[in-house]
This record gives sequence, structure tokens and C-alpha cells, in this order.
Amino acid sequence: MMDVVVVGAGPTGLWLAGELRLGGASVTVLEAREERDPNSKALTIHPRTIEIFDCRGVVEPFLAEGVRIPNGHFGGLPDRMDFAALDTPYPFTLALPQARTEELLEERARALGATVLRGRVVTGLVSEGVSLSDGSVVAAKYVVGCDGTRSAVRAAAGIDFPGTDATTWGWLGDVVLDSPPERGFASVTGAAGGLMVVPLPGGVHRIVGGDPGSNVAEWPGELTLDELRTTVKAIAGTDFGLHDPRWLSRFGNATRQAVAYRSGRVFLAGDAAHMHFPTGGVGMNVGIQDAHNLGWKLAAVLAGKADDALLDTYHAERHPVGADLLQHTRAQTALMTAYSAEGQALRSVLSGLIATAPDMSRLLAERLSGLDVDYGTGRRLPDRDSLFARLRAGSPVPTEAGLVRPDGHLA
Repeated sequence: MMDVVVVGAGPTGLWLAGELRLGGASVTVLEAREERDPNSKALTIHPRTIEIFDCRGVVEPFLAEGVRIPNGHFGGLPDRMDFAALDTPYPFTLALPQARTEELLEERARALGATVLRGRVVTGLVSEGVSLSDGSVVAAKYVVGCDGTRSAVRAAAGIDFPGTDATTWGWLGDVVLDSPPERGFASVTGAAGGLMVVPLPGGVHRIVGGDPGSNVAEWPGELTLDELRTTVKAIAGTDFGLHDPRWLSRFGNATRQAVAYRSGRVFLAGDAAHMHFPTGGVGMNVGIQDAHNLGWKLAAVLAGKADDALLDTYHAERHPVGADLLQHTRAQTALMTAYSAEGQALRSVLSGLIATAPDMSRLLAERLSGLDVDYGTGRRLPDRDSLFARLRAGSPVPTEAGLVRPDGHLA
């Protein structure tokens, strides 16, 4: 029998698999897709996630391949938060397609001894593990659902997922641009809508945004290239010569959170535990940070180093983080979709505060980046006296401030 079955080979599940193996637990990851999705929902790796990668000695390829962005937006406001004020060796976000992030995390998980199986569709929970669509069973002591917003694990465990349905829709197109922005990146906001342009590998750019016509509860239908072209031109005054779409998609602001992150031997992490509008690009990061919290705890209990009660601290610590995530993504969504004259005035006032009030800019940046997460006594410690390097074995580390848990928070 396996110690842990992780359902879902996205960034959350793959990071969890590596953490479990680092702690000595046996783990199998089951993924429904036969192949990795080439379309990357997430592009942004935030400072705290970069720190986590450093704490395990795997940060270098991310730094080498990711594009460093030294600031960030809050709700698409034109004045951006300066990450230079953050107490971290990584005062920037990294732009890197999720597909590549997954590839790097899978390499790490496999190198540590995790088994990753694709084309395995989990249909339910059974007493000895999980059942698959082919009628077989994978036995495990614990099951972790990292299988997205439509989580089969969450449904089978009977964990409620309350929240609100979509009232607005964003759109994106991964396209070729004949006339890209001069610096590659661009951000445009106004009464006609807002959009960002981000370069991707392979000569492709992502254009992502929203417009007043998207403020509807009903599903607007599949995005077409002509619609994208017309909408982008209305917002930016140009369509950047877009053509040859690689991926066109819509996404809504439905917002939900699981009432429990643990139910007996079943756990939820990442999008299986929380869903929201992708404002600020925080979703993948919070999922990886969920896994970083759960992994060492589950491994310690399996190794007999800790009592089962430690596992309850996963919900106690991470559920409030998820609730905060929903609050600030909702706030950003309200700003991003404030197309009325009053809404534009509100955006202007708040944007000016970010530009002129350094403390406000820093506090928002800490919140967006995940550096402000505090588990009561378990505050995150910055990289003093080579702390991150000393955490690479995944064991507690003594410091002048006290004993540091394997996830970099005070014990």
C-alpha cells in the first residue's frame, strides 16, 4: 500500500509529491490527462513561491528561464506596486508558462522517487484508496485532491464547496503579433476595458483582459479571433496585428472555498480547495504554498515523528489564507470591472495612493506575493544567515528567532 495518493499532476500536486518524498513517504500521482496541457493557465510565480523553490534547492532553472518583473498591479490599476521594498532576495515575479513550471516540478518529484501516472481517471474514494475509471483501485493510507475546481476527490469526500457564481468574464488569447508593444509588455485600462500583453516563448504573446460587455452572468460563448481583435482594438486603439491563435479562452469570477481542507484521511489543496478570478496571478502560487504546508506534516506523521493532530493544523493554517485569497481577488475583480464613471474615479484615487503612499504599496505587495502569511506563532522568516540553504533537507532548522519548521515558518 502506498503512503499517499495525490490526485492531479498540476503544480500543486507535483510540489506536494516532492515534499512527501523529501520526508520519506511513498507517493503516487494520478493524472487524468494523457499528456501535459500545453496551454498555460498560469504565467506568474510570486516572490514567496520563488523563496520556497530556493528552500529546496531548485530555484535556479526558474530564475534562468523566467522573465523578471520588478513590480505588480493591484486590480489592474495603472500605478504599480514596487517589489523593491519587499524583504526578500527575490523582489520580483517571474513570468514563466505553467507548462514549463509543471515540467520542472515533475522532474524534481520523479528525481526524489515519486511515481507519476498519466491517463488515470479517479472516480471515487474507497476504504483502501481511490477507484479509477477502469475499475481498478490504487491503495493508499492518505489521499490528497489536487485535481482542480471540479475535484472528484472533493465530491467523493462530501466536502461542501460554497461560494458565488460568475457575474463577469475575462478572456485571453495566445496569439502572434505583427506589431507587439515596444517593450514586449503592455497594460491598458479605461472605460472601454482593460488588458495586458505578455510575451511567451516561441514568438507568441498573451493578451488577457476584460470589457464592459463581459459583465454578464450568462456564459458568453466561446471566444473567437474576430471578437478578440475587435475588443482589443476598442481598448488599446490597436489590435497589435494579432493572428494565428494558439489558444483562445474565457474564464469567470465564480468564487468558492471548501469548508474543510481535511476530512479524515482525505485532504484538499490548490484549486480543489479554492477557486476565484485569476486577478494578480496568485492561484498557482497559493496552491504550491498549500502543498508546502501539508507535505512535511503528512510525511512526519507517516514516519511516526508527529501525532495525527499535526494534520489538523493544515486546515487551521491554510483555510484562513484561502479565505483571504478570495477576499482580495474579489476586491481586485471589483476594481478591474469598474467601467462606470464612478468606478473609473475610484480606480484613479486608489492608483494615486499606490503611487504616493509607500506603506500602502508595500503592504499590498506583501499580501499579493504571499510574504505576509503568518500562522499565529508561525510567521515566515526571511533569508537570514543562509536560512533558505539550510532548509533544503526539509528538516527543522534552529535560528536566533527560534526553531524553524521545514516550510520556513517559526515553530
